[in-house]
Amino acid sequence: MTTLVARPLRAGRSGDQRQQLLATQHLRLMMLMLLFAAGVLIVIGRLAMLGIMAGGERTNTPTMIAPRGDIVDRNGAPLARTIDAWTIGVHPKKLLGDPMRIAGKLAELMPDKGDQAWFYAQITKPVSFTYLNRRASPGLIEAVNAIGEPGIVFERETQRLYPQSTLAAHVLGFISGGRGMSGIERALDDRLTNPATMNQPVTLSIDTRVQAAMESELGRAMTTFSARGGGGIVLDAHTGEVIAMVSLPTFNPNRVGMAGSEQLRNITTQSVFELGSTFKPITMAAAIDNGVVTSMERRFDATHPLQVGRFTIHDERGDPKRWLNMAETLIYSSNVATARVADEVGPERMQAMFRKLGFDTRPDIEVREKGRPLWPTFWARTTTMTTAYGHGIAVTPLHLANAYAALVNGGTWRPATLLKVQPGHEVAGRRVISEATSARMRQMLRLIVLRGTGRKGDAPGYRVGGKTGTAEAAVAGGYDRSRNVATFAAAFPMDAPRYVVVAMLDSPLGTKETFGWKTAAWNAAPVVGRTIARVGNILGVVPDDHRDVDVSDIVPTLWEDPDRAPKSGGQ
Repeated sequence: MTTLVARPLRAGRSGDQRQQLLATQHLRLMMLMLLFAAGVLIVIGRLAMLGIMAGGERTNTPTMIAPRGDIVDRNGAPLARTIDAWTIGVHPKKLLGDPMRIAGKLAELMPDKGDQAWFYAQITKPVSFTYLNRRASPGLIEAVNAIGEPGIVFERETQRLYPQSTLAAHVLGFISGGRGMSGIERALDDRLTNPATMNQPVTLSIDTRVQAAMESELGRAMTTFSARGGGGIVLDAHTGEVIAMVSLPTFNPNRVGMAGSEQLRNITTQSVFELGSTFKPITMAAAIDNGVVTSMERRFDATHPLQVGRFTIHDERGDPKRWLNMAETLIYSSNVATARVADEVGPERMQAMFRKLGFDTRPDIEVREKGRPLWPTFWARTTTMTTAYGHGIAVTPLHLANAYAALVNGGTWRPATLLKVQPGHEVAGRRVISEATSARMRQMLRLIVLRGTGRKGDAPGYRVGGKTGTAEAAVAGGYDRSRNVATFAAAFPMDAPRYVVVAMLDSPLGTKETFGWKTAAWNAAPVVGRTIARVGNILGVVPDDHRDVDVSDIVPTLWEDPDRAPKSGGQ
């Protein structure tokens, strides 16, 4: 009986023990899980801290720029596009391998960036992070990754690429922080970033072939004549389209951080200059159009310097000291005769002509980098005379190109544009001179190249007409007589003008080949002649030695020997 009673009692005790054991095991398991969770949280927190610290160490963390539309030239050649790119960077303080060995391998993989010494200097810099390559191909990423160095890191970023490098840099401009900072990138920033329009590339009026030729010829002249800077424009005389726009020195928009203020400045639209004798044809056009001069046989006294009050206007030494008609005034580039013509035109009509050409306002074009002309505050008699030959008034080279387009295209001024114009959609513009006056100007501009200071600007078969201009460089309080601005403004073909070409050099020096002359006839004019010879066919102008503008009614009025160039160095 006793044993029967005792069994259930033992069984009960055994159940209690099992429950206690299970409870203990559950508790231990929970504690273990809590410890594991805490460990995981610590690891996650540590990783997060490392990530934050690593991110904070970078001095140049790449950023993803917003999508942006492409920019192409008039023929569809790419000028700017947004691409996906890889960057290669290094944390010098986290390198585990031998720096010299790593530098050697990097130099083998990226010889265009530098040699072993250069890479060694980069990966041992006393900084937390630095870039080794900002535009790496997937193949290069794979090869560098195979080095097996954890201190070298890779990251994907969106970048703006200018595939033509420095070509048309001032036209395109550049971006920063995803926004356009200059050029077309700035002027059309909203359009380029608008989701509704960014899929349609912006088509510029620029022709990369013409642009490259102009840059090449102007750069060659800058080097030859040790000039401080240069500007060049090729402009469609009937639509206002800018086919080429060159500003030197230039910059690479892919590496804009390496450029200084001089490189970033667009000389053709921002810088204003006294452009000298290139203004003389404008004065002649004003005289003819206003009926001041009605006969090409009429002559003006250039036998001696012109004294006006305490000012003396004179011509270059060696120029003919005699009475000159309108065509001869331009052929010999006479300041004295031009001043006499302007004196008869008068200040009101001279100002009216300059205003119609836009010389009193910033140039009319899409980019925002535009200089304000220096307009005389008081138009005395001497002001009228000196501005007639380009002194005392300063404009941009683009102003001059637009003016010459109006002189030769039948008399209509149109604003310049960097956007391609579809046939029949050019801006109506405004009339500046009559068609008859424009026809007369074409004759005289051609004669300047055939017999005057523009001879070196000719291109066989292209019937070039134009005017040289050389002016002392204006500085604060006066002029620097040791420096000048040399310009040649031209158009072709003069029997049916289609394009205006302007070349300008800032502070060129004379050479042995130019006999020490540093005037436009010797340096700027050849740039235009060589450029036209290279691009004429590209622009659809077929050279023809049997065609030319008819000057038969002017030639009999000339006293000068057609086989003798002007005696001066050429203004």
